[in-house]
Amino acid sequence: MLFLYNLIIHFSSLVVKLLVIFSPKMKLFVNGRKEVFLTLQSKINSNDQTIWFHAASLGEYEQGLPVIEKIKVQYPNHKIVVTFFSPSGYEVRKNNTVADVTVYLPLDTKSNAQKFIDSIHPERVFFIKYEYWPNYLNELKKRNIKTYLISGIFREKQAFFKWYGGFYRNALKTFDSFFVQNESSKNLLVSIGFINVKISGDTRFDRVVSILERDNSLDFIEQFKNNKPTIVVGSSWPKDENLLVNYINNAPDAVKFIIAPHNIKSEQIQELKNSITKKTILFSEVQTNRDLSLRDYDIFIIDTIGILTKIYSYADIAYVGGGFGQPGVHNILEPATFGVPIVIGPNYSHFAEATALVHLEGCLSISNQNELNNAFNLLIHNEDERHEKGHICATFVQMNKGATEVILKHIY
Repeated sequence: MLFLYNLIIHFSSLVVKLLVIFSPKMKLFVNGRKEVFLTLQSKINSNDQTIWFHAASLGEYEQGLPVIEKIKVQYPNHKIVVTFFSPSGYEVRKNNTVADVTVYLPLDTKSNAQKFIDSIHPERVFFIKYEYWPNYLNELKKRNIKTYLISGIFREKQAFFKWYGGFYRNALKTFDSFFVQNESSKNLLVSIGFINVKISGDTRFDRVVSILERDNSLDFIEQFKNNKPTIVVGSSWPKDENLLVNYINNAPDAVKFIIAPHNIKSEQIQELKNSITKKTILFSEVQTNRDLSLRDYDIFIIDTIGILTKIYSYADIAYVGGGFGQPGVHNILEPATFGVPIVIGPNYSHFAEATALVHLEGCLSISNQNELNNAFNLLIHNEDERHEKGHICATFVQMNKGATEVILKHIY
């Protein structure tokens, strides 16, 4: 089976190189890996002590960040290596300050795994949430390097738990410990013979709680809000925006909207702006004309990345996008930690925090225009309802923090 897997990986590497012609993302995926070993050679010496964290993409990096930060403090003489599989993670966080080295993870061939691990010679390795690369994991096991899965989550439909999943189960045998988010994940692992499992919870809660300790002020958002009720729309997709624009164009003048789309390509941003009949300004326009009076605008479209978290601190209501697509809704914990009531689309069942907050009624799930209208109208006009749901969200986040400490207590 490993032979077949390696054959597929080598074939996939050829296919990816062909896709570079058609896909800018694939171009980043391929070109970004060309300099990995040269980068490692220039930044890591043979006598360096290192700890390696692997994240599939941006969400997993943010999830693992509380653990990375704590370990960096506890082991200041170690170099932290962070790897990404996806361009959407690497390109956003390649200049992060917590890691000493940030690179793409080379494709999972046997030679890449050997060369990569030779280059960084880690003392310990942390895979965040998921991604199980057999050649890397086997090589780590051969060298007796402690390897952990943190904030792991497992579902019954995964191949590990099927009759044909022996190859995948073997990959799991390389982990020294599993730190999983919930009891169902632990039970699934126990059902296939793993007892080295600890329920730690989700480190994302620690991540978002730490946000409250930072300076989240943005003068231009303060000016735009102008003490008026403000709905912040985060990570919206076209299916979200179709409903939102219909509401916005008929919303009371007293309500302001800040929209941070998931995709910030200029043509899509312009299309969104043109669909709105109210007075609308783009972040990029503010950057080129500081004399604009933002308080005079009704809609603020954020055509940049990296500031949405701070913007949520100004929200009276949050709409988090992605819930009309697959796998579903984006991160709802960032608005939740600020005590903001949340509205999402119907596809959220893959996300435990969204499922829990819908059940607790801090988060409202909508499926159509009428439900969106009713949810927004309820939260705009009923201040008690708005505050109660916001309180539920903030309390939920606070009650679920602490996963980082559980992990650190058991690995050293």
